[in-house]
Amino acid sequence: MKFSFKKTLIFFLFSILFISSVSFAFYLGKSQCPICPPQDLDFSLFWEAYYKLKENFLEKEKISDKDILYGAISGMVKSLGDPYSSFYNPKETERFIQEDIKGEYEGVGMYIGIRNNQLQVISPLKGTPAYRAGLKAGDKILAINGTSTEGMSLEKATSLIKGPKGTKVKLTIFREGWEKPKEFIIERAKIEIPTLEWELKEKEIAYIHIYQFNEKTNKKFSKIAFEILNSSAKKIILDLRNNPGGLLNEVVKISGWFLKSGDKVVIIKEKNKKEVKRAFGNEIFLNYPMVVLINQGTASGAEILAAALRENRNVKLIGQTSFGKGSVQEPIRLSDGSLLKITIAEWLTPNENSINNKGVKPDIEVKMTDEDFNKERDPQLEKALEIIKQMR
Repeated sequence: MKFSFKKTLIFFLFSILFISSVSFAFYLGKSQCPICPPQDLDFSLFWEAYYKLKENFLEKEKISDKDILYGAISGMVKSLGDPYSSFYNPKETERFIQEDIKGEYEGVGMYIGIRNNQLQVISPLKGTPAYRAGLKAGDKILAINGTSTEGMSLEKATSLIKGPKGTKVKLTIFREGWEKPKEFIIERAKIEIPTLEWELKEKEIAYIHIYQFNEKTNKKFSKIAFEILNSSAKKIILDLRNNPGGLLNEVVKISGWFLKSGDKVVIIKEKNKKEVKRAFGNEIFLNYPMVVLINQGTASGAEILAAALRENRNVKLIGQTSFGKGSVQEPIRLSDGSLLKITIAEWLTPNENSINNKGVKPDIEVKMTDEDFNKERDPQLEKALEIIKQMR
């Protein structure tokens, strides 16, 4: 042992104080101890490892106690084996909050996720460096700047891909149908996250593309809804491709434009109960013939909306099977400003079908090839236009 007498004494006194405080708290009862260590867990192993690191690590002067603490918490969350439960330190938490408020950040412009223990692209945002480079939903990210992504957490991967505009990141990508991986060197830029847009097609078809469900989505939809009502539109194509989801409450609000008030939108299945979220609103587009576009980048709340429209109104889904992210995460702020994101429930469709790791299958499957992308063809949208023209 290389402990100095002073350190040994401090550790001994700390241990006495710790054990005494825990014992006293249990003596008073749980009502007096809202956060107590488990009685059957010996934390001395943690402190033993901590001091071994402090004493023996080659560059021990670089060791930060706060970094060790955050690393321990991250490891604890990672041990759950759930890719969507994660820990963010105060600096990371503040950055994510600012991105959500501003709707912008610096990076390559894509959402990523983990499926079957493999990091992959959920969706590239249209017009961003990732989109222009040719990345597609479903692409597997094997390495970032030469570092393998095997076992890498989402937050770690995100921090490596993001960076100041003008700098570059190298991604090693494998796509279904390729013989071997390819490297993409992408220059980062300032990314503005779109919400939604619409245009009139063929004089009577409102083509609405919702890119994500954030706190502004329904407010913006309210504005375009009246534009659509005042146009010659009589039918709707709702494009949910490459939509990674977002806020469930916004999904429910948007559903109220298309479903009957009271229709089931989603069932939230927790440990011991089920909660049903129902559509509410003005039902303005309830009687408009419509179809919905989905692909591998359609995830989370976007999958829920697509399934709710099909199971309540028999709306046809066109495209490819969606991502399959059907779990619910609750953000919990900790005392120092850090954040835990914890999976607390599962989403089920109105007919109680699980989408987690399965996705939503389209009624009409239409694939997008690399050639389609390179020649800026959209066979999925073309099929949607063909189908909806036949609807009355």
